[in-house]
Amino acid sequence: MKSIVEISQLHKRFRRTVAVDGLTLCVPEGRVTAFLGPNGAGKTTTIKCLLNLHTPDQGEIRVLGTDSRRLGPEEFRQIGYVSENQELPLWMTVRQFLDYCAPMYPRWDRAFADKLRREFELPLDARLKALSRGMRMKAALLSSLAYRPRLVVLDEPFSGLDPLVRDEFIHGLLELTEEEGWSVFLSSHDIDEVSRLADRVAIVNRGQLQLAEDAEALQARFRAVEVVLDGEADRPTAVPATWLNLEVSGRVARFVHSAFQEDRLAAEVARQFPQALPPQAQPMTLREIFVTLARTYRLAGATETSN
Repeated sequence: MKSIVEISQLHKRFRRTVAVDGLTLCVPEGRVTAFLGPNGAGKTTTIKCLLNLHTPDQGEIRVLGTDSRRLGPEEFRQIGYVSENQELPLWMTVRQFLDYCAPMYPRWDRAFADKLRREFELPLDARLKALSRGMRMKAALLSSLAYRPRLVVLDEPFSGLDPLVRDEFIHGLLELTEEEGWSVFLSSHDIDEVSRLADRVAIVNRGQLQLAEDAEALQARFRAVEVVLDGEADRPTAVPATWLNLEVSGRVARFVHSAFQEDRLAAEVARQFPQALPPQAQPMTLREIFVTLARTYRLAGATETSN
């Protein structure tokens, strides 16, 4: 699988705060990769290093085969970038804004830009400052897609958008990604929306990569498990490492299995709870998996701090 972004042992700190701590990650070409993590996990810092907005303290990032610290006009003409904090020339109209951007990109496709503008329902003569936040995000996205970039980087693009605009934004991006075969690197806290877009998931915590795999494979190996016990029982002292967030309440034990295999699960439950009924395992959404992992990371962090 060819990579469009390669991050190797990336380190970045700001004074005493370690933002990224040895992150290694490959973003495959032609896929939509969701870059997820709790607040403060290092996602935005990683993206800014990727785009040469921050300089890595250690490690290397290669984007489109070029060291991120040496990205120039030729590379940036192949990268689309939309951020929740993106500043636009609000005094311009939509028409002026697009006319301003077009000469910077030799591959700017005016017919494609006009098609996107109509699909996004952006009024040409409206000033950007008069548009809602959602419409301004659409204008930013349009300006980043009209030159048909090879790589699209999105940092919290859904922040502050109402449900209808968010749905339109995602629907438009999903269609375009499928049609154009773009590589998309997407960071967002809106996990439900991300799950509609992403076919690959990378999760970071405290600046380190925790997992990177296809979304389908990730959901295939996670299950929410409930076990009904023959009588009240205490929490086992040595549960398998693949059992996450085990809770025992009365005659019911609940946990998340992170390496689900039906036969293996039944055998593990029988060892931990000999008198239990057969376990019930339910598939999980990407959001449920992320919340489970975030809780696991938090508990592990609290344990490290207390030690």
